[in-house]
Amino acid sequence: MEKVIIIRYAEIHLKGKNRGYFEHVFSVNLERALKGLRHELHRTSGRYLLAKFDESRTDEILSRLSRVFGVHSYSVGLCTGNSMDEIYEAALAVAPAAGTFKVVTHRADKKYSMTSMEISSEIGGRLLKDRKGLKVDVHTPQHTVYLDVRENGTALAFSAFEHGAGGMPVGSSGKGLLLISGGIDSPVAGYLMAKRGMSVEFLHFHSYPYTNDSAKEKVKELAKLLSGYTLTGKLITLNVAHIQEEIHRRCAPELNVTLLRRFMFRLAEKIAEDRSAKCLITGESLGQVASQTIEGITSSNAVVSLPVLRPLIGFDKEEIIGIAKKIGTFETSVLPFEDCCTVFLPEFPATRPKLSFIEEEEGKLDVPALLEEALSSREEFLIS
Repeated sequence: MEKVIIIRYAEIHLKGKNRGYFEHVFSVNLERALKGLRHELHRTSGRYLLAKFDESRTDEILSRLSRVFGVHSYSVGLCTGNSMDEIYEAALAVAPAAGTFKVVTHRADKKYSMTSMEISSEIGGRLLKDRKGLKVDVHTPQHTVYLDVRENGTALAFSAFEHGAGGMPVGSSGKGLLLISGGIDSPVAGYLMAKRGMSVEFLHFHSYPYTNDSAKEKVKELAKLLSGYTLTGKLITLNVAHIQEEIHRRCAPELNVTLLRRFMFRLAEKIAEDRSAKCLITGESLGQVASQTIEGITSSNAVVSLPVLRPLIGFDKEEIIGIAKKIGTFETSVLPFEDCCTVFLPEFPATRPKLSFIEEEEGKLDVPALLEEALSSREEFLIS
């Protein structure tokens, strides 16, 4: 009898002939998440077993597993042989000392000599005999003893399911580049795309010397928090202060944010192509701020050919904040350090600018030279 952690995957079981590919990506991600922790990972039909791990670090292992996308649920349990005596000893070890209970059996081995109901009845009867404080309640029990008879001559016993992060394994849906600010929204957008299996890298725009290093450090911390889910640690930063100065000097003030966004998207597309990313990801929510009207979004889209994914487009602020708190980014996001979008912010930003007017104002700028200068400021950081 051996202590194990049972890991069950989520949507992967819906895949057809290419399920092996998703299982491979999933197992690689599990190994990456558990890097530095002693363990053995074994794949069985529809689940994985984590064995020979350091039991003193069980809580840390479970914490890491809880952030791996693709995990439907996990349980700490025991693995044993499939004889009734062996199954009973494992069931006894995970059963409560007192209270109401029931036994639930899953029988993957359909050739086993007893049915699931017969196994549950037999094990439940033995538990009642040996644990005088137990009483059967099949409808609303206080405790449940779960048994899983596998096809390979083993059986699993456990007492609880813990919900996993769900979704698809990161890396199974290509790579995207997240435009990450220091705010609440963009980290949540990155989290949601990683949940759908996308590998996410980070791009941050800053306006030094108008913004200070504290703002950049804040974004590094957000990227670090997200990397527990995305399993990636590449952050790229670009300085756009000179672009903002030129826009402020030469263009209609109400377009400061709109024009800056167009430059950001152009720069992001170049970085994405360099990093082999197939799309851009933003934290925009329709109508949340002046630049996130349909006209503003159309203006930004017009300067890039890559798809722009906006997973928060229909979310309200409270919904976004709820997810940010759940994933642990909220407290860092609300630290009072300015990002580049607050520099040269107009008093009355345009909410529905015409594309022809935007292009006319942008014509006053040397776009290629400004882009080249911004790209020359590139810095890269490995997040760990």
